[in-house]
Amino acid sequence: MKNILLLNLGSPKSLETKDVRDYLNQFLSDDNVIDLPKLVQQFILRCFILPFRPAQAKEAYEEIWTKEGSPLIINTQKIADALAFKTGWNVKIAMRYQFPSIKQVIESFKKDGINEIEVVSLYPQHAMSTTLSTALEVKRVVNKYYPELKLNFVDPFYDHPDYIKALSESIKPHLKKFDKLILSYHGIPMRHIKKSDVLGDHCEGSKSCCSSDNEAAHKCYRSNCYHTSKLTANYLNLDSNDWMMTFQSRVSVISPDWLKPYTDKELNKLPSKDIKKVGVACPSFIADCLETLEEINMRGREDFIEAGGTSFTYIPCLNDNKYFISALEKIISAQ
Repeated sequence: MKNILLLNLGSPKSLETKDVRDYLNQFLSDDNVIDLPKLVQQFILRCFILPFRPAQAKEAYEEIWTKEGSPLIINTQKIADALAFKTGWNVKIAMRYQFPSIKQVIESFKKDGINEIEVVSLYPQHAMSTTLSTALEVKRVVNKYYPELKLNFVDPFYDHPDYIKALSESIKPHLKKFDKLILSYHGIPMRHIKKSDVLGDHCEGSKSCCSSDNEAAHKCYRSNCYHTSKLTANYLNLDSNDWMMTFQSRVSVISPDWLKPYTDKELNKLPSKDIKKVGVACPSFIADCLETLEEINMRGREDFIEAGGTSFTYIPCLNDNKYFISALEKIISAQ
């Protein structure tokens, strides 16, 4: 029987302002998220983010919070439960930030005498702020609390055929509802792209660069997003005019230069281009969360309709979709 650790980003443990602040403080103190000299990072965090953003984030979380708690944690647990039910594997979840913590889960593996696990970050595309940060933290915790534990890391699955099938099949039933499909990915600062360029001179910021197939492209978040998008469009038989790739969730105080085009700005512009019906899917998010439920399905919808749009179709994340659970089984088994 395989022992699986599924990892996701994290969420405040409650709607108390203190818990929201603690979550943001831990998240944004990660050197792979705000990748600036520590003094500069903490100055930005303590002077420009933590005095204001916790209250704003609390209001947003209140819009999507359930009786059971955070949608991200609930949906991640549903994925684990579905995978365990389908395979008979021992599947546990942890969050990169806050609870359930990586330390808690590693200690539970140790208590149970488990000496080898498969580590799966639920981020399909590689990025220093997600897959790298999470892998480094898992290694740090294991080295400190259970160094005998063998770790098998599952690679990002942005182009895996079964992931593409799962994503595409989740979109397919909605295709007749809109004129253009928007594939909205979490944004990252452009400097993260440059820092992740393992060849040093690969990234040109062009489509030809993103579509290449080499070591640098495999480690490049924007290239990963492009490949996910292109493969999905091909699966759905979409022409180039039928879809677009955008990036959301930028924080300008962290960096003025983020991956473009910006989802919110495109939603505001599209109605003026006579595109009045859109569908939006968020392929970089496996489980529905604040960024999909509130930022896209609430604020994004409102912005698009106010700009003159007539129909906004939000396509839920894969969550415990049967195609994705089957894909996850194959992705893990193939490692």
